[in-house]
Amino acid sequence: MKVSKILSMSVACLLTVSAVGQQNPLMEAYNTPFNTVPFDKVKVEHFMPAIEDAMVKGKADIEAIVSNKAKPDFKNTIVALEHAGEDVGRVSKVLFNLNSMETTPEIQKTVQAVSAKLTDYRNDISLNPVLFDKVKKIYDVRESLKLNTEDAMLLEKTYKGFVRNGALLSEDKKNVLREINKTLSERGLRFGENVLKETNGFAKYIENEDELKGLPEFALTAAKEAAKKDGKEGWKFTIQAPSYGPVMQYADNRELRKEMFFAFNTRAYKENEFNNTQIIKDLAKLRYEKAVLLGYNTWADYILEERMANTKQIVMDFLDNLKDSAIPVAKAEIEEVTAYAKKNGFEGEQLERWDFSYYAEKLKKEKFAINDEVLKPYFSLENTIDGLFKLCTDLWGITFKKNEEIPTWHEDVMVYEVYDKDGSLLAIWYGDYFPRPGKRAGAWNNTLRDQWMEGTEDVRPHVVNICNFSKPTADKPALLTFGEVETLYHEFGHALHNIFAKGNYSRLTGTSVAWDFVELPSQLMENFVSEPKVLATFAKHYETGEVIPQELVNKINESSTFLSGLTTMRQLAFGYIDMTWHGNNPEGYSVEGVEEKSDVTRSFYPVVEGTSISSSFSHIFAGGYSAGYYSYKWSEVLDADAYAMFKQNGVVNKAVAQHFRDHILSKGGTQHPMELFKNFRGREPKPEAMLVRSGLLKMP
Repeated sequence: MKVSKILSMSVACLLTVSAVGQQNPLMEAYNTPFNTVPFDKVKVEHFMPAIEDAMVKGKADIEAIVSNKAKPDFKNTIVALEHAGEDVGRVSKVLFNLNSMETTPEIQKTVQAVSAKLTDYRNDISLNPVLFDKVKKIYDVRESLKLNTEDAMLLEKTYKGFVRNGALLSEDKKNVLREINKTLSERGLRFGENVLKETNGFAKYIENEDELKGLPEFALTAAKEAAKKDGKEGWKFTIQAPSYGPVMQYADNRELRKEMFFAFNTRAYKENEFNNTQIIKDLAKLRYEKAVLLGYNTWADYILEERMANTKQIVMDFLDNLKDSAIPVAKAEIEEVTAYAKKNGFEGEQLERWDFSYYAEKLKKEKFAINDEVLKPYFSLENTIDGLFKLCTDLWGITFKKNEEIPTWHEDVMVYEVYDKDGSLLAIWYGDYFPRPGKRAGAWNNTLRDQWMEGTEDVRPHVVNICNFSKPTADKPALLTFGEVETLYHEFGHALHNIFAKGNYSRLTGTSVAWDFVELPSQLMENFVSEPKVLATFAKHYETGEVIPQELVNKINESSTFLSGLTTMRQLAFGYIDMTWHGNNPEGYSVEGVEEKSDVTRSFYPVVEGTSISSSFSHIFAGGYSAGYYSYKWSEVLDADAYAMFKQNGVVNKAVAQHFRDHILSKGGTQHPMELFKNFRGREPKPEAMLVRSGLLKMP
């Protein structure tokens, strides 16, 4: 919502009260620093009246466009449509962010109800024949309009948005599409809720310390405090990443590893009310039906039309080529870890899945004398964030100022003002880094407000980074694994895409880009983490202040390709599973059948009956990655090739960084991604840098 519109709200709106007789903070001027969301005042009962009020205004905006007697043109139709219903987006962003970050049963019920209303609201717009006719009239004469690149892209996106949402369908088919969209929204929300409930529903309490041999001190301390918080003796383990990972890597207790493995890999797959099996089938079937209704062969064909890899064949060839490179490396890695395990007490023929990480971690420590227990003391969360900010200052001249006056959704959340090198405000950034029951697992970037131009006013974004790292303990700060450091940098790379956004229309700014291009900035930032000159700025022992020794830095880099073949195969398995569900007619498909066909890691381990990847695969069934999971590996090609330009120029190079900002970060989706990449790199991307970095291709 535009600042000027907030300030010019009517007295009637300002005095709007909720059903409980309170003023509704979502329906009045925020009166907060930088117009940030007043999370300290927002209650769940505020959302429904706020969204209903916003929809009334949004429908009035659309009616004004439809009833306008003037000849349709770019400004009175396309730009007006871009700004229509801004309050709907503003309020729904707050609600859906909270549902991911700090949900409750009440919020989930509200999200279900609001989602149904939003689906109807959006259908009414995208299926409005008069509105589409106006858009089409402008699109049909686009060549004569002499629009600039950004305006031309907005027109194209607007027209295609209508077509891809059913504007060309007959009235009866539009009604079918409405029902499909509504059901898809409901099923996706239920899928995510089930995974969250299953994740939160598992806890393993252990009182006998003998059962915990092998676990490092940091894992034991966190487990001890978790049990104490619950009023229990002993240690508490969960299937949240900070608890689950160390058990699988370090616990000598094989039965504990097995129990935890099954708990994690049967989420939403057990015979209970949270089982996602039918929801998966419903989602795949409905997506297929929607695609066919709109004239596409499969859901993947529909999705990929708007991606860099714009056909199924391109995606499958990409995955297959990577698989051919990764298989021999992965086989050698399996053989090496298995041989090591047999020399160290393992008596079976093949390692089970709950054995592999355990023995691989031991082998890694033996080969490189390095593991998380050795590294974590050098990576306190506070220092890591300070180092990240310093890197951004060194690259782009931007600065960060902490603001403890800005309201947040939880006491753990930190907030910073981000300023450009000329002193102007770039963004407000929120960091939320610790797990809790109401928070979705994983890591992600989002916005509470996007960037756009309101006349001559540059409305700056409010950006959110979410992760799930181990919390501080009574005697230690929050200490990160090296992988968690990479995750923190990764998500901040997404944030930079929003922070540096510079465009006229929020629909085209920041991370509003082709899905297989969006990971370029995030994955590029990960590369800096292993650079000695960058590590020296923040990797300092939390007790002594000692900078991480060069010997450890060398070992980090020497071990960077350890198990890269298997890691690649795991990512490819996710990509193949995604494309099997979404690149075909899924009629008659089963979870077991899809995974048997598509999980390309199955040949490396004994099959574990009763477990599933799909049942908790939130990226593709509750997120935006359906027919798009391949994009993580696709973006690795882009980021490795782009980062090579930094490496060639001394890594922390202001000129290259500015070039990246000018041609990638600030441009958002205003141009085709391949053109943006070529403008930065001077050519199309090449895969060699990624293959070499991953250890899948040896330099001659």
